[in-house]
Formats: sequence, C-alpha cells, structure tokens
Amino acid sequence: MKTETDLLAAMARYCSQAERCIDDVRKKIKTAGLTKEAENRIIDRLVRENFIDERRFCRSFVSDKLKFNHWGRIKTGYELKKRNIKPEICSEAFESIDENEYISVLTGLLKSKKRSVKGRSAQDVFQKLYRFASSRGFEHPLIIKTLKDISGHIDYDTNFE
Repeated sequence: MKTETDLLAAMARYCSQAERCIDDVRKKIKTAGLTKEAENRIIDRLVRENFIDERRFCRSFVSDKLKFNHWGRIKTGYELKKRNIKPEICSEAFESIDENEYISVLTGLLKSKKRSVKGRSAQDVFQKLYRFASSRGFEHPLIIKTLKDISGHIDYDTNFE
C-alpha cells in the first residue's frame, strides 16, 4: 500500500501530464485505499499548488471536445456533469467558445456526413443528418439552420418541432 506522500507525488505527476479535474484524481486515489481524510488532504494540496484547476480543466475539455471530437455543447455538458464540475464553471467555459468556430465544426461535420448518407428522399436524408448532429450534442435550432444552409431551401423542420 502506498503512503500518502507517495500518492501525493504520483498524483502530482498524473496532473502534470494533462489537465485533470478533482473527480478524476479522486477516482485514482480511491484505488489506493487511503482514508477519506488523506484523500481530501492530497486533493487540497494539489489544488493549492495549482496542479488541479477546475476552470482550466473545463476550458481545455470544452475546447478539445469541440476541436477533436466534434462534440456540441449538450454532449460536452453531460460529460462535465458526470465529472461533477460546477454549472457556473461549465457556463464560463461554454461562453469562451467562438461561435463562428462552433458553427464551422457543425457545418463541416454535416457536409462530410452528407456524402455518405443514403435515403429514399431528401427528407429522409435531412432526418438522418439531424439525428447524427443531435447525437453529437449540437442544439436543435442550430442543427436545423445549418441543415437548411447546406441543403438549400428545403424546409423539413416541422417534423422536429
């Protein structure tokens, strides 16, 4: 069994490799079998010494999920909630997203997917693309607007209201 000092050093290394949130670190510490008090002391020290910063983690997480995974705000928000990130911290991170970049990611995603989607009708393709964008966590009004922009003048949104 590792000592508290050993685990503190190991968690400092863990946090130095990539941005981590308190929940990630807590899960790692629990596997070592330390007491709740020792766990809290380690986390408090890591926060105090700036190894863990939930705001920094959240901004990085939101940015990475948009750029690399092409996730929208909804899906990213669920993942942050699972990590017990406070809603106000999440809101700050979402506000830092460049709206033009966000729309550009969605547009590129839908254009790319449109090439491989087959459907019996234009409406069928529209619905498949809508479900795809929705599964990636993008918001309904933005999906509809973007689909209309890339599909021309087709108006199928009555099926989604």
